Amino acid sequence: MALFLNEPHDRVVEWKGALAQQAYLWQQGKWVAGQLPAAEGQLVLLAEQLDKHALMTSLQVLDDAGVQAELYRVAAVAGRELASLRLSAWSPELKAALQQVSDSWDMACVPALPQGDDPGLVLMDMDSTAIQIECIDEIAALAGVGEEVAAVTRAAMEGALPFSESLRRRVAALSGADAGIIDEVIGRMPLMPGLTELVAGLKAMGWKVAIASGGFVPFARHLQQQLGLDAVFANTLEMADGKLTGKVLGDIVDADAKARILEELAQQHGIPLSQTVAIGDGANDLKMLARAGLGVALHAKPLVQEQAPVCLNRLSLEGVLGLLQAR
Repeated sequence: MALFLNEPHDRVVEWKGALAQQAYLWQQGKWVAGQLPAAEGQLVLLAEQLDKHALMTSLQVLDDAGVQAELYRVAAVAGRELASLRLSAWSPELKAALQQVSDSWDMACVPALPQGDDPGLVLMDMDSTAIQIECIDEIAALAGVGEEVAAVTRAAMEGALPFSESLRRRVAALSGADAGIIDEVIGRMPLMPGLTELVAGLKAMGWKVAIASGGFVPFARHLQQQLGLDAVFANTLEMADGKLTGKVLGDIVDADAKARILEELAQQHGIPLSQTVAIGDGANDLKMLARAGLGVALHAKPLVQEQAPVCLNRLSLEGVLGLLQAR
């Protein structure tokens, strides 16, 4: 047991050898060999380098709440480190308390996690989630209406404007812009850190990966071809004579549509919703995050931070892969 009495900032991943042989319970301020008879919750701590301070700080919160914890796995996934604990109880209040002390690490405190060894589905937003930009803002900047459109984008992502209304207003501002701008933006579209690692890891696990975006089809299809995504859903900009008309064709991919797409894809592939993950950053992603087995907000807006089941603020998309391999 001396392994758990090291200096406070020892890296938790160094305990991997001991945990391969035995799980440990935290009881009355010390570790004892054993397992919880039943678990009502799951806690995962994640960081670039996860130290004992993160674990002990979290355990103090559990102690204060009267919750027992079983530490059963530490691992390095996609270059990041994690610790997995089974909990004797779970509540929104416990999650909030753990979130409050997570000052240099990310964490997920949920009733249950999807099982990475079973078939599953990840559905993610595109702009500011799969990629680092808002494509419509980039188009608008090149068209000379950048500030006007960016202000509406911010309002929509923060939940101050209905998404469909905001999209029509932003697209209308692009009327008459050269359609060639789209290819120009695609040519310099930066991927979100961790995206390629996440997609590669999901494919190795046999999972389906798709995008549901309030952005536009050309960008989503480019990502689909680049990464081998299973499906993409996005909005269609109307064009005529090489110009944008300022209109969107067909139904808009809004919050309701994203949640519906998640359900339809899961049904199509015979995947239970408990084995689905949704990832997004804006208010129009909240319904999708709530409907999924695991909803993850990535570097999200304040409203989304408050409501999302899990928030990743320090790691990026590679953190999602860690969550799926935490069990």
